[in-house]
Amino acid sequence: MFTTAALDREKFIRRLNETDCWDVVIVGGGATGLGIAVDSASRGYATLLLEQSDFAKGTSSRSTKLVHGGVRYLAQGDIRLVYAALRERGLLLKNAPHLVKRQPFIIPCYSWFSKMKYLVGLKMYDWLSGRFSFGKSRFLNKKETLAQLPGINPKHLTGGIEYFDGQFDDARLAVNLAQTAAENGGTLLNYFKVTGLLKDKEKVSGIRAVDIETNKTFTINSKVVINATGVFVDDVLQMDKPGSRPIVRPSQGVHVVVDKSFLNGKSAMMIPETEDGRVLFAVPWHNHLLLGTTDTPLEKHSMEPVALDKEVSFILETVKQYMTSPPTDKDVLSVFAGLRPLAAPDKDTNSTKEISRDHKLFVSESGLITITGGKWTTYRKMGEETVDKAITVGSLHEVECRTKDISIHGCAESDAENVSSYYGTDYKEIEQLIKKSPELGKRLVAELSHTEAEVVWATRNEMARTVEDVLARRLRLLFLDAKAAIQAAPRVAELMSMELGYDEAWEKRQVLEFNALAGNYILAPSIKLTNEKIPVFSEQVV
Repeated sequence: MFTTAALDREKFIRRLNETDCWDVVIVGGGATGLGIAVDSASRGYATLLLEQSDFAKGTSSRSTKLVHGGVRYLAQGDIRLVYAALRERGLLLKNAPHLVKRQPFIIPCYSWFSKMKYLVGLKMYDWLSGRFSFGKSRFLNKKETLAQLPGINPKHLTGGIEYFDGQFDDARLAVNLAQTAAENGGTLLNYFKVTGLLKDKEKVSGIRAVDIETNKTFTINSKVVINATGVFVDDVLQMDKPGSRPIVRPSQGVHVVVDKSFLNGKSAMMIPETEDGRVLFAVPWHNHLLLGTTDTPLEKHSMEPVALDKEVSFILETVKQYMTSPPTDKDVLSVFAGLRPLAAPDKDTNSTKEISRDHKLFVSESGLITITGGKWTTYRKMGEETVDKAITVGSLHEVECRTKDISIHGCAESDAENVSSYYGTDYKEIEQLIKKSPELGKRLVAELSHTEAEVVWATRNEMARTVEDVLARRLRLLFLDAKAAIQAAPRVAELMSMELGYDEAWEKRQVLEFNALAGNYILAPSIKLTNEKIPVFSEQVV
């Protein structure tokens, strides 16, 4: 029995067949596309979103799990970007408190000069946040720093600077945004691939798409088409105008996940300057520790990027200098890579510092709207700007944006880092599943808290269609412990096949496909650490 929160694929396909023309069609089901869908549907427009894979399959499930203004953007002088992001950070905490929480961060300092310098920069960060402040930054002496970061290297440590930012679960927010859009009348379909654009007198008038599950083709008319496909935006632009110059340059970011005991505290650590001039984070996340990230320019994009050995080695080598008992390659539980859709530079360069982090919104001669760049924190503002543009392009009746005050599905106040917090108000529904069928209370993996009821819930109500959808993005197990995810896969496939009406052959294919995928999240034994020393302090302003 579906609840009002359900993402019901069959219902959405029926609606697709019954609608002659949509007001807004969105191509891409990541953070940007979902934010646009919530905004458009909540204004009352007939809204359709199509995603070629699962919601947040790509970049949007592979972030550093931060809701932040970007302290390093402040160092680069991009005050406007930081100011806007800090306000959006505050709105996210208000509208999705079950997923977003205040997280203390500590910058370890190894000279008195750096300690003063970072504090000055972070006081500016505090000031820009205004009434949306998550907490005031402050000095920590050496004793206080070691108390909050028990695993930190004490040698030459003079103290630290504590500041506050947001931490969240990206893929879970994506699912909740899809549910929010649906609750406002939106239609959202995963595993629907756009194969071409329809045109009327050289103007885009709709799309052609294929349902990947049935191979059925659809011709879909729309007043406005929005290209929100992240690193794939150029593929859609080529459909509009073959031979167009690429506007996106992908950059790969890698994260490593280890046991939380390596930092052994509730505070996160921010390393203010790495060997390549970036910052690196060690963030507590779902009872694990997330380390990252890298910034590697790439020439090509893919749906499932793979971490390079040198990227993993770089992360482990960097944190080694800051921890008393640092993790080694044998301690890595999962490693994952994501691609950032950065705006392509006008000149050839391999420096990602020269590529814009801000979003770009433009309209092609055909009327195709494209938005790219940006980050999770500003997804809502990007959605607002894009729908405002769609009103003009599609001559839609004008309705003001409502998303500043819309609670995201599952909204519930909670500071707990546990499964009930993760689901918000939906958790009581999962408890009811277990009450009705006690066998669903069994854990998928003995050492972890996720139950079989969560698999049933994700399949019935969150449009999970594959074992990967459940273990990678609904439960996050693949990102936390790849070997544990492989262990859980057969039972997940069995539960899903019963819900979806599939046979044993489907189960076997799903397990084989998932195991092959999960192999890329397990650190190869060939990773070797060097003995090269990386400085443990820096004079770069945050």
